[in-house]
Amino acid sequence: MSLNSQSVRIANAPCNFGIYSLDSPIVDPDTLLAELSAAGYTGIDSGPIGYLGTGSDLVERLARHGMQLAGGWVDLRYGDADGFAADLSNLDAALDVFAAAAQVNSAGDDDRFAPRPTLACPANPIRFAAPGVPVADDAALPESAWTAFADRVQQAADRCRARGLEPVFHYHLGTDIETGDEADRLLALTDISICLDTGHLTLAGGDAVAAVRHWGPRIKQVHVKDADRLVHHRVREEGADLSAMVRAGGFPAIGQGDVDLPAVLAELTEIGYTGWLVVEQDAPGTGQDLDRILADQRANRAQLAAWGLR
Repeated sequence: MSLNSQSVRIANAPCNFGIYSLDSPIVDPDTLLAELSAAGYTGIDSGPIGYLGTGSDLVERLARHGMQLAGGWVDLRYGDADGFAADLSNLDAALDVFAAAAQVNSAGDDDRFAPRPTLACPANPIRFAAPGVPVADDAALPESAWTAFADRVQQAADRCRARGLEPVFHYHLGTDIETGDEADRLLALTDISICLDTGHLTLAGGDAVAAVRHWGPRIKQVHVKDADRLVHHRVREEGADLSAMVRAGGFPAIGQGDVDLPAVLAELTEIGYTGWLVVEQDAPGTGQDLDRILADQRANRAQLAAWGLR
């Protein structure tokens, strides 16, 4: 089996346009969807909940552009019991959006292309300030906190499944779960699936190709992201944070960085992966050039086509 339109669908994401909140996005959702559809994408991540609309408005907008919802990011404070309880209302609001969009995806009994709730942590200030840098024990998740942390991740996963949606956990630079080893430990303590993010894993010191072999069927979503180790190293040497690394081009257009993405795709074929491939090239939240971003996203889709994903 090879990765093709029957086994995978290609999505883009609002984070590529620096859209992380509902405040003054660089582009309106209809223009974004029209441009991405014309570039050959068939799906989109949600971005901040409400950006693409909710309920029937969301369903109509996606259908009008021939697009589907791949999922979307939801962070919860797993390390803080009270904060986690308060954040569950945000999870429920996101699940409302994903459940509404599932009918556009026509998943039926086959959930391969259902929207994936992408569960993650909010920023850890110490790690955000030095992304991908080994930290002292008091900056990482303390040993005593792991059991309760994992229990809350499991609770969130169960809440998603009660709505008929399979969640994935997203390790991420600048958060409590940053490295492959930390992701491994969380997987051992829960039954949650994982989002393979090739760029974040690489800059956290991991090997994305080996991770596909290692995580295998636990991978239920893939963020296709390149990474520039030289930019990352330079930014770390300057003592700058994750936002500065993104501004400096730490995540370049796919095929332009250090991740062996063709090898990752080959390994995904080997394990029989089916589902969404979400192209990500994180952009800063301000000062963006829409024409340049659109050119990058067209080039990203063309690069995947050159690798056989037409």
